[in-house]
Amino acid sequence: MINKNNVAYIFLFLAALFWSGNFLVGKFASQYQVPPFSLNFYRWLFAWLILAPFTIQELFNKRSYILENYKYYTILGITSVTIFNSIVYYSLNFTQVISGVLMISTIPVMIIFISSILKIEKTNTFQIMGVTCSFIGVVLIITKANLGILMNLDFNKGDITMVFGMLSWATYSALLKKKKHELSQLGLLEVVISFGFIFLIPIYFIEYQMGFRIVLNQNFYMILFYVVLFPGLASFIFWIKGVALIGANRAGVFLHMMPILSAIMAMIIFNEKFMFYHMLGAIFILTGILLSNRKIKNA
Repeated sequence: MINKNNVAYIFLFLAALFWSGNFLVGKFASQYQVPPFSLNFYRWLFAWLILAPFTIQELFNKRSYILENYKYYTILGITSVTIFNSIVYYSLNFTQVISGVLMISTIPVMIIFISSILKIEKTNTFQIMGVTCSFIGVVLIITKANLGILMNLDFNKGDITMVFGMLSWATYSALLKKKKHELSQLGLLEVVISFGFIFLIPIYFIEYQMGFRIVLNQNFYMILFYVVLFPGLASFIFWIKGVALIGANRAGVFLHMMPILSAIMAMIIFNEKFMFYHMLGAIFILTGILLSNRKIKNA
């Protein structure tokens, strides 16, 4: 008999691997001058089309429920589909994969921060310390541990926009667990894509009018193939299966593999260097993650 833990570990590892690869492909897209917002537009267009045959009946049956909660699903769609993924692809035009993925790795801690602000969950002392440490880690990466950059506000704009992306996804994640959904997980994904995609349409045309246009060639097709099928759909499905087998808490550990996997691939493929400021930032971020997961024992 196959051990369910081993099956879950394979699913979760593949989910983390494919999500990690999204940063590499985003970097390839910048090198091949694939417009970031247009790439995100086509990514979610095709993801929606692929999911439609499996979800359209459910969405039709639940249309009243969806329309009653349209404001909530609009926010989920904007923060995840419209903003986060667009910003990741945009930021990688200006910053290293290693810097970007290290900052994104703070999302679990930022979820705690956003949940506290929105009064979704209470925080404890360890979580506040964790948020602080992670924030310091991000600042070290953005400033390259150089006080002069901080004093002169001479930041890499890719690093700054990645921070907004990080906060956007943390907001999405915090709001996602605020309420129970009367939809299947695939149905929920399709609804979030639908609302987020609506706001991608004008952004796509603005980018198009500015002269940033997709060139239909082999490079674009390969990039689109990856972002739609792997981080867009396969990772999500593998994640659902893995969580169902071993639970969300144990599965969450696999998200922390993403910075490692992405950094290794970036160093091999793009010859990126793991700098001293990356190490400093990673130490603070890791400390923040560990602190935020500690529980206060009852006296």
